[in-house]
Amino acid sequence: MGQTLMKGMIEAGLIKQEQIWTASKATTLAEYRSFAASAGIILVCVKPAQISKVTAILRDSGLPTHTLLVSILGGIATERLETLLGLPNIWLRAMPNTPCLVGKGMTVVCGGKGATAEHIALVQRIFSAMGACLQVEEQYFNAVTALSGSGPAYMYLVIEALADAGVRVGLRRELALQLAAQTMLGSAHMVLDTGRHPASLRDDVTTPAGTTIGALLMLEDGKIRSVLARAVEEATKIAEERGRAK
Repeated sequence: MGQTLMKGMIEAGLIKQEQIWTASKATTLAEYRSFAASAGIILVCVKPAQISKVTAILRDSGLPTHTLLVSILGGIATERLETLLGLPNIWLRAMPNTPCLVGKGMTVVCGGKGATAEHIALVQRIFSAMGACLQVEEQYFNAVTALSGSGPAYMYLVIEALADAGVRVGLRRELALQLAAQTMLGSAHMVLDTGRHPASLRDDVTTPAGTTIGALLMLEDGKIRSVLARAVEEATKIAEERGRAK
């Protein structure tokens, strides 16, 4: 995700390549301190299990108090980030997803202690360059992580399953995959662009005694609603457990 975000910011003209540095560039603590001391914003894009080590390195690097820290870690609350760092730097959280790579991402942001509307606006500007970006209360972050953060994986599974079904009924795989992916893309745009409820849009496609109603009944027999809801619920629980881990 770190590489994705850097690419998105460069392509959007928000920053130049030479203005970016990554921790992997530092070979000594002195180099790391030099980088950290000159940073206006640091994006923390590591696995949640690595956050204690990362905050310790940041704390020992001579981090200026004005440097803004933005975490994309799922399940790790700003309060815990502030405690781990032990410095007065302001933290914000963001939860992007991988479609940021193609400028179609979905990101939510929130601010920690001391974060101002200007801080939020700055971070929203960064993530809006790679798709949609909304501000939400931190209490919703685990649910957002489960729905949109992990969501692309669910969509890929559905696309794969539909493409496999197309192959089953005689379509070439590349054609089936293109049909499934473009249909999902177009359907998503219909929801976003028209503002209509998905059920209403579904009714437009579902004619009496037609193919669509027959297929929908099969999906309902398979409890697709329940399975998707349970998947999001399970992912939310995992995010919550991650936040409680020491």
